[in-house]
Amino acid sequence: MNASFSPARFLDFSGLDTLIQAIRSAGYRCMGPAIENDALVLRELTGARELPRGMQAEQAPGQFKLTHDAENRYFAWANGPQAIKPYVFAPRESLWQVRRDEKGSLKFESFTPQPEKTALIGVRACDLAALTLQDAHFLEGQYSDSSYAIRRKSLFMVAMQCAEPAATCFCASTGDGPTPQSGYDLSLAELPDGFVVAAGSEPGQKVLSMLDLNEATPEQIQSTKEQGEAAARRQTRSLPARDLRPLLMNNLEHARWDEVAARCLACGNCTAVCPTCFCHAALDEPDAAAGKSLHVRQWDSCFNEGHAYLHGHNVRPDTRTRYRQWLTHKLATWHEQYGRSGCVGCGRCITWCPAGIDLTEEVAAMAKGS
Repeated sequence: MNASFSPARFLDFSGLDTLIQAIRSAGYRCMGPAIENDALVLRELTGARELPRGMQAEQAPGQFKLTHDAENRYFAWANGPQAIKPYVFAPRESLWQVRRDEKGSLKFESFTPQPEKTALIGVRACDLAALTLQDAHFLEGQYSDSSYAIRRKSLFMVAMQCAEPAATCFCASTGDGPTPQSGYDLSLAELPDGFVVAAGSEPGQKVLSMLDLNEATPEQIQSTKEQGEAAARRQTRSLPARDLRPLLMNNLEHARWDEVAARCLACGNCTAVCPTCFCHAALDEPDAAAGKSLHVRQWDSCFNEGHAYLHGHNVRPDTRTRYRQWLTHKLATWHEQYGRSGCVGCGRCITWCPAGIDLTEEVAAMAKGS
């Protein structure tokens, strides 16, 4: 638990709805887990009764299946396909448009997003780590992205300790979970009789002060610590090191790239569900009849053929070079840009790959052959 706003409090299950109502009364729209198309996604909720209590999710390479939780917990599942990313880096947005006025002069008009204040309930530690990386890219360089900044400021994070990691999770090996350490407004850890709750920001403390809660006992706090440690030990996948630059950059011609390319569909699913990928395309959509043109930004993928097209030449013309670009950028050259790997160990790319490709298996194969 974040110690900045101690002491931690204890919220029994009957008080969960009170917490949600307190967040709503603070002016936030609440987005929480919901079952849709046999997956867990974030949808608007008005109360605790709408949460998918008693659900678990079995995950494996290329597989996701909802099952029942024998302990009837609220958050006994690991991540679904959706992360925080769509709430800050919009899948598609208009940045500006240009039109001709009555004198024929060009007039440029920018678009400023106006997001609702939104609370995301059930955010996991890996996604908070991913948000920190998105912040580094969009906010902390020489130029800050104003659209991202506005959306980012509108969010209220209710984090949840991950007590039931999926078989595809490996956040312990990347150092990003399963217990949230920072980046949240409120953090919850679910125990058999309720939640240990801690505030991690002034807005979080304000919401928590609206509830009449007792301090969590030392035993309850110790239980959350042991629960997180146990969840970390149960993870069966891992990366061999935090910094994989030497391994990957010294093996750019390894035979494994051909092997994985034979299985990869280049569909881009891994980049779509990845909470840290930020590739995008800039498109101009002219409307000659209206005398204007719209400039749009939308998500792109390094697996798309046009992503590497440079003035008559494609610098990554096949699946082999595209997969290599994705993996080496994510796990190696991100260190040069952001001081760490771009992977937070959420395992989504493994679960939602239709070919069942496992990046931890690919890295291990290269390490074995080096």
